[in-house]
Amino acid sequence: MIRVVVVDNDPLVTESLKTILELSEEIEVVGTGNSASDAVTLYLQEQPDVLLTDIRMGESTGIEAAKEIFKQVSQAVILLLTTFSDDEYIREALQIGVKGYLIKQDLASIVPAIKAVSNGQTVFGTEIAGKLASILTVQAPPKLSNISLSEREESILVAVANGKNNKEIAKELFLSEGTVRNNISQLLEKLEVRDRTQLAIFYYKTYQQ
Repeated sequence: MIRVVVVDNDPLVTESLKTILELSEEIEVVGTGNSASDAVTLYLQEQPDVLLTDIRMGESTGIEAAKEIFKQVSQAVILLLTTFSDDEYIREALQIGVKGYLIKQDLASIVPAIKAVSNGQTVFGTEIAGKLASILTVQAPPKLSNISLSEREESILVAVANGKNNKEIAKELFLSEGTVRNNISQLLEKLEVRDRTQLAIFYYKTYQQ
């Protein structure tokens, strides 16, 4: 069972999201709130598998809440849900380590997204995915000529960027999950990035421009 906390500044939206999620027998909503402070409090109190939070919430934002949570729980899994597809929000969300960014109108994607991020994947709504290459241009990526990736490392990098988890990568590349984990650790060190999300960002910056 995937334990989820849902936070949105509109109580009606919060209840609607709770109803949608609980239609899935694999998801349990363990808390709901209506502000950034609620998001932080509920996350630390309930320790859910996934926090699903709105971005704009009055005096603060879901991104600010995420920053506070990451300070205390670095491995927190946070999925942002918003009506805004603002590039700055998307860029900041990716840089701090959230696992996904969805547009509220795409209701059909919410349950699959919850399942995906709880399984270690990074997800983006269709509208967001189409903009990634243009958004991720603030900081120039390392020059490929200075980075030597093996064929296996490149294959794993592409798979991570496509949102696949270790088990899926292992099956696709005929490797053990341990080998995949080791190669991802080596990639993180070689590319000087901190997590899978940053690997995906590196890929989109470097190979998709």
